[in-house]
Order: sequence, then C-alpha cells, then structure tokens
Amino acid sequence: MGPITLAFLLAALAWAVVAGAHVRERHPVWFWYLTGYPATAVRVVRTWRKVAQLNDLAVSPRPSRGLVGDLVVKGEALRPVAPRISFPRATRAGLSVEVRLHPGQTPGPFIAAADALAHAWRVHAVRVTSPERGRVSLVATAGDPLQRPGLAHAPAVLLSALIGILESGGAWVMNLRQVPHWLIVGATQSGKSTLLARLVVKLAPQPVALVGIDCKGGMELGLFEPRLSALTTCRKEAVAVLGALVAEMQVRMEICRFEGVRSIWELPDKLRPVPVVVLVDELAELYLSDGTRESKAEAEKCSVHLLRIAQLGAALGLHLVVAGQRVGSDLGPGVTALRAQLSGRICHRVNDPGTAEMTLGDLNKDAVTVAQSITSEEKGVAVCTGADGGWGRARSHLTTVEDARKIAAACMHLTPELLGVRRALLMAGVGEAT
Repeated sequence: MGPITLAFLLAALAWAVVAGAHVRERHPVWFWYLTGYPATAVRVVRTWRKVAQLNDLAVSPRPSRGLVGDLVVKGEALRPVAPRISFPRATRAGLSVEVRLHPGQTPGPFIAAADALAHAWRVHAVRVTSPERGRVSLVATAGDPLQRPGLAHAPAVLLSALIGILESGGAWVMNLRQVPHWLIVGATQSGKSTLLARLVVKLAPQPVALVGIDCKGGMELGLFEPRLSALTTCRKEAVAVLGALVAEMQVRMEICRFEGVRSIWELPDKLRPVPVVVLVDELAELYLSDGTRESKAEAEKCSVHLLRIAQLGAALGLHLVVAGQRVGSDLGPGVTALRAQLSGRICHRVNDPGTAEMTLGDLNKDAVTVAQSITSEEKGVAVCTGADGGWGRARSHLTTVEDARKIAAACMHLTPELLGVRRALLMAGVGEAT
C-alpha cells in the first residue's frame, strides 16, 4: 500500500467519523437504525441463553431429584432451557424482544433481571411488561432520551400541548381532549412549575380560555396574567371563580340539551363555547382549614366545585390541571374523590411516599416505585400516565420564566372574556378582574 493510498484511506476514515458525528447529533434515530441497532440485535441473540441461565430465567425440564419406588434418587439436573425469544425488532430509541414463557414462569424474575439485561446488551435500560398471559415484552432503550427533551415533535392540535419527551423517545403530549383532567405533583425544584409553564406556553396561542388559581398570592401563575381570563390569588376568590364555572357548566348543559347533542364538540362552530382550562397551583391551599367556620365552609365549597367540574366538565369543555407539592388523604375525603376523577397523572420527585402512592398507587404499584427513585438531579423527570392506560418515565422541555412571560404577553389579544367569571370576581371584592 503506497503512501498516497494510505493518506486517502485516512482522509476517508476521518470524513466518515465526522459524518457519523454529524448524523448522530442531527439525526439520532437514523444513526441508531444504521449503526446501533444491528450490533445490539446481534448481541441480544448471542447472549440470551447465557444471560437467561445466570439470572434464573431458564427452566430445567426435570428436577434434580426423582422417586424410584420409596427411594429419593438425587441426580444431576438437565441443562436449563432458556425461554424462546423473537428476533429483536428495532424501535426509534432501541429495540423490543418478545419472550414466550415456560409453563409456570411469571414476569417477576424478568423484572428483577432488567438491570442485568441492560448491562449484558450494553443499553441504557430495559423495561419489562406483560402484554398477555404467557408472554413478556422486553423493551430496551439504547440511550437516555430524557437528556434531550427538546428533540420531540408533535402536530399542533386544539387542547393538546407538547410537554417533552418519553423514555421511549416519543413525544410527551398532554391532550386534554383524550385525557380531560390531570393531577401533577412534585417537590420544590422537581420540575412541576416548569411543566405548568410549558403547558401555558403551548396553550396560549390556541383559542382556549385559561383560568389560574394560585393561592400563593399569584407568585407562580401571575407570570402569565396577560393571557389568563381570570387569576385568583386567595381561596375566597377561588370559591367565587369555581362557583361561576359550575354555573357556566349549567348553561352549556342547557345549550347541548336544546341542540340535542351530548357534548359541545358536537355543536356547530358558531354555537360552540370556548374551551376552558383551569390551572390550580398548590391544591392543598384550597383544602386546608384553620378550624374556623368560615375557613371550613370555603374549603368545602372548593372541594364540591372542583369535584363537579371534574365529573361533568369533559363533555362541556371544562378541563382541570391540578398541581401540588403534597397530595394526601389527610387533606380530607374530597381530595381522594377528586383524585379518582383525574385520570391523567404526573409524579415528579416527591418528599414523602404517601404522595407518590396517592398519585400512582391506584394505577400501578411499579409506577410508585419508579417515581420514588427519581433523584434531585433529575429535574423535570416524572412518571406519567398515557392515553392508553399505561405509564412511563418522561421529561418536560425546559421553559424559562422569561420565555413564558414573553409568549403570554404576545398572545394577550387571544384571551377570551368569561363574563360570568368576571362578575363573580367583582362580587368577591377583587375589583377589576384580569
């Protein structure tokens, strides 16, 4: 090989490295399909039998002891047989493998061996699910997509917001038409407020009314006041606004009944009222009471109004997004009843196991365990439910306060006026409503 040929090969290799780095940075999905998937698929097929035996996933067809008459004969067990697997199928962020279980096997040992499988296959993580009896699905993610949540894309749809990215590499979307009401929990600096800001940023350009209930004096939702049709900063105001929204529901019911339809989405465009999204920050402030009669009455009214909106609002275009640092049964039976109506759940890092259990415990016990493992360094990471009833880890896109404030101001002209809510705030002694 001459020096010219060697120089040419080195130059070609250098260009290949540069091109590979460019493709990996700009088109990570295609880079995975072309380079990562083939090597990982071969590794899965080659190591499956050994990994299954080392992690007690293989089953011996015969026991090591047998009976000969009245005698117990001890012998050497046959070589364990690993369950059959399908050829690894490529996904956008990794690959998936279907496992057919031996009779008597359960998904439990596979869940316990998930970390061992990830190390053996040299992938970021392996998630184990059981889509049906006798089968286990192993979904491996090659890298951590939650490190780059801004790469996800989704089409713009009314009442739908692109929040971030799922652990599968897909877009994390909150679609209020599919899942009308949401519960969001998270400790301080866990990413809860950032997620609310992201939601407002994505809903602000849409023809929807946003109502903010922030009993911390408006410190959080007050940043978006130009785009809010109403903003309450104390519980007395919240009672008035929620009562007005319940009255608005009654009016919408009469319209639907008169037109012979079951929801506002079946009405003609000219008759359809504007959808309303109620954002509640720090739910506990609406339920806590100092023991006085007035305080108890306010808390009870808030509980009743929120529950009625959650029960009846979906078909009438009223949606709840409720957030808080702590959500527990100690706040009263109203919280538990409301939780049952909030089918969308998002759990960031929390300070107490009870909040994680309250948020995800009625859906999946494994989800509670995963939520409790989120560390303080994983800001924006959460366990969320999907429209299909499943759950997974996700990370919200970073939205700065300045960006949120700018977009709210730019979309101020799109703010619908809710006359009933405005009148309720005036009667509550607020003065000029938002």
